Amino acid sequence: MRALARVGDIEIAAERLAALLADLFQIAPRDIVINQDRYSLNSLNGFFVTDDGEFFFKFHQEEGEEAMRGEYYRADILARAGLPVDQPILTSVLPGEQILVYRRRSDPRFSDVLRQLDLDPDTAAEAEAIAAKRRLSAHVLDVYRQTLHPITQEQAAAEPIHRLFHERLIDPVSDHYPGGRLASFYIDKDFAFPGLTLPWAKLKDCRFVVNGVPYRRTLGSLFDEANSRLAPERLADAGGVTAHGDAHNANVWYGHDEQGAPLLSFFDPAFAGEHVPTLLAEVKTTFHNMLAHPLWLYDPDEAGTRFKAEARLQGRDLIVTTDFAPSRIRLALLAVKEQDLWKPLLATLKERGLLPPDWRRVVRLGLFLCPTLVMNLRAGAGNHNPVSSLIGLSIAVSVGSEPESGEDLISRFLDAIDPDRQG
Repeated sequence: MRALARVGDIEIAAERLAALLADLFQIAPRDIVINQDRYSLNSLNGFFVTDDGEFFFKFHQEEGEEAMRGEYYRADILARAGLPVDQPILTSVLPGEQILVYRRRSDPRFSDVLRQLDLDPDTAAEAEAIAAKRRLSAHVLDVYRQTLHPITQEQAAAEPIHRLFHERLIDPVSDHYPGGRLASFYIDKDFAFPGLTLPWAKLKDCRFVVNGVPYRRTLGSLFDEANSRLAPERLADAGGVTAHGDAHNANVWYGHDEQGAPLLSFFDPAFAGEHVPTLLAEVKTTFHNMLAHPLWLYDPDEAGTRFKAEARLQGRDLIVTTDFAPSRIRLALLAVKEQDLWKPLLATLKERGLLPPDWRRVVRLGLFLCPTLVMNLRAGAGNHNPVSSLIGLSIAVSVGSEPESGEDLISRFLDAIDPDRQG
């Protein structure tokens, strides 16, 4: 169904979805609307009607998911922990049929609110969005602190959050590396950038120099290191927490409480768990809610016209120049994430003896896998064009690798949250 919707066969996809809903839940859905949603990279969502009212659905599907480990959609875990989460009224967790059905809400998703602020900054609206984020961050931090506990390698490995990270690096049946999305997206492929085309065999060993900043690690070495250090059992060293795990803003409602104050709440907890490796719990939301914007990941066509990017090869150096920069609202939200969540969380890990000495590498590698494996960043392979592809891969390297000299946005962020640097 997701493939049909992506190629424009909406009517056929809707017919198949109606049949699936009827079979799974013994309901009679009609007037199915499938959203043309830029944020649903591995899922479909939309609306339907029955005699009992109007509903919102979310259908999730991963390549090879029938061979993967863990469970989907455990919203009750988050509710028991006290996190604000919208509970589905119908749920299917069968492989290939992971569907949540909710009562339809009129609230916008936080992703849509923020996209508007990317394109049309509004000081008052930004202040409300930031206040809502601070309120949610305080709530999430409290749950993390309450639920933080040592976990075994077996508990760490059983969490479904690894489907977003390590399991996209390997073949889901044989566990062979490189496999999965890494192999199908990039290995032995050609990469077209403005002014330059390179094969993977050459690109993987290039040193990226982005707007004058040289980066220590290459694309190939970052994938290799992620395969080793983000292996599920190795992530038990920082303990575990109860977490959503995939709380990008398209999985967050933007509403208001009874007093009119802005209020955020989760939905679609496809990767929720009670033993989520702590250092992974906030990685997805940190990247996708701030660093993936504006436009380049989710709206590559528009990014290709709004931003400029060029590449040239100088020896083994890939020299990248671009005018892309995060918007004001994204930088403000990154500051909230820094001060209200990551900084106190890492301090708590240190106090409890659960902070690995290489925590920076773990966080960086998680951030690196977010854009590279959530969708194919090669121009022409999916939605990306040469400009957005070059911007995306440059950002991926900059979050995964330390600069060889100087500093950048992520090195300053990591310095700010480092408990050993706090006075």
